[in-house]
Amino acid sequence: MKIKIAVVGIGNCASSLVQGLEYYRDQKPGKEIVGLMHSVIGAYKISDIEIVAAFDVNSTKVGKDLSEAIFAYPNNTRIFSKVRKSGVIVQNSPVLDGVGKYLKKVIKPSLQNIPDPKKILKEAGAQILINFLPVGSQRATEYWAEVCLATKVALINCIPVFIASDNKWAKRFETAGVVLIGDDIKSQVGATIVHRSLVNLFLDRGMPIDRTYQLNVGGNTDFLNMLERQRLDSKKISKTKSVVSQISLRNQSIASEDIHIGPSDYVSWLNDNKVAYIRIESRHFGDIPMNLEVRLSVEDSPNSAGVVIDAIRCCKLGIDNGVSGSLIAPSSYFMKSPPTQFTDSQAKSKVEEFINQYSL
Repeated sequence: MKIKIAVVGIGNCASSLVQGLEYYRDQKPGKEIVGLMHSVIGAYKISDIEIVAAFDVNSTKVGKDLSEAIFAYPNNTRIFSKVRKSGVIVQNSPVLDGVGKYLKKVIKPSLQNIPDPKKILKEAGAQILINFLPVGSQRATEYWAEVCLATKVALINCIPVFIASDNKWAKRFETAGVVLIGDDIKSQVGATIVHRSLVNLFLDRGMPIDRTYQLNVGGNTDFLNMLERQRLDSKKISKTKSVVSQISLRNQSIASEDIHIGPSDYVSWLNDNKVAYIRIESRHFGDIPMNLEVRLSVEDSPNSAGVVIDAIRCCKLGIDNGVSGSLIAPSSYFMKSPPTQFTDSQAKSKVEEFINQYSL
């Protein structure tokens, strides 16, 4: 039984997702797959996921087979799998606010006809739409949320535009009977999950978080896009809230001027590699100051692809069982800005309970 998905935004994240589906397609059931919670969730294997529709605005990708488009300029993530021709042609879509000031240097919008996405999704039998649009695409994300509501296609919102965590949007999805997971995908082991884990380690050991920062640099179009500070706002909010939530859950607080989290600069030759610098200042016994500094280097897009695959299968369990609106447990584990924040260990327990409850 297939899980039919559509993808909007054929950038590095989409490339890693498509490559991963091919890389693990022939994996034997029961064998552990690196980067996934479980090789099988419910009745669904990774090979059950099928991409049936794809959308982008870039002239280098629109009109091409998905297997070719995922490697087109300006994509620069690592190639780890040969991808067979899919038969899925990337369709043109409205630009709206999806191409910012700096992305205009590397993205030339296609002049091809823009088809009706609702018709394409229906004809393809899509059940879930994955949103991989650039950070700051508020209007474009809302456009695709409306498309999902109109077509009854579930939405997994992988970017920091607040849909699942916005009460009005979540209510609309619930009323329409449509499943929603969001917002802002949390990587397998990325800067946010490491930062959250370190914060909890300090608090578990009775040490306060006096000051902390997280600085990120990278060379993909996501970092180029976020040079436009106005588009960066939602990303900073999402990443900061994700870390602050762990402090708040312990009934402690940190002043806004004592925490700084967010992308800091674009270094082109890093390509899809992201480098994060994390610093935590604290005190141990006797109020003696101490600090911890961590440097993380990771290929950014593959780091989130496995999480998206788990989110897809949990989303399908929700669809199968007639659940609607924001899925609280999966969102809390897979996303930086879910409707409800938990510690990561709590979130993992809750998503395992969700899987056990809704597995057929």
